Amino acid sequence: MGANAHAHAPALAAMEGGERRRIQRFIASRRGVPYIWLRSGDQRTALRDISIEGFSIGADVPLGSGSVFEFVLEREGVPDRIRGRAEPMNCTESAGQIGCRFVELEVRGAERLRDWLIALVIMNASVRISEKDAAAIVAGPSLI
Repeated sequence: MGANAHAHAPALAAMEGGERRRIQRFIASRRGVPYIWLRSGDQRTALRDISIEGFSIGADVPLGSGSVFEFVLEREGVPDRIRGRAEPMNCTESAGQIGCRFVELEVRGAERLRDWLIALVIMNASVRISEKDAAAIVAGPSLI
């Protein structure tokens, strides 16, 4: 872990553990290139993965003071943004990442996030997939 990750160590020590999401998560890239970004304070960081419940970021990302932090999600090349607040839930040192859950999303943020994820599933599918099928994947249980 990077130097900033150690600042989180006391607060995140109890969070060490495996996957806890019930809902499917999606790699936050498109063709291997970061596609969804987290802006918190002055820092812009590529998300590792995202779901309708939360996201993960590198463990060396400073999240500011306190456990809940404000963020803006951005898609590469798209002017739409989603604002909200999130809370770190677990730190997986072996993977070098921090998993965060959404505490609050702006008005219609959850609806727009769902649309983003449906589009991401369709864009990254190796076979043709309908919007209805993509929506079922987004809302469905974790497949991994």
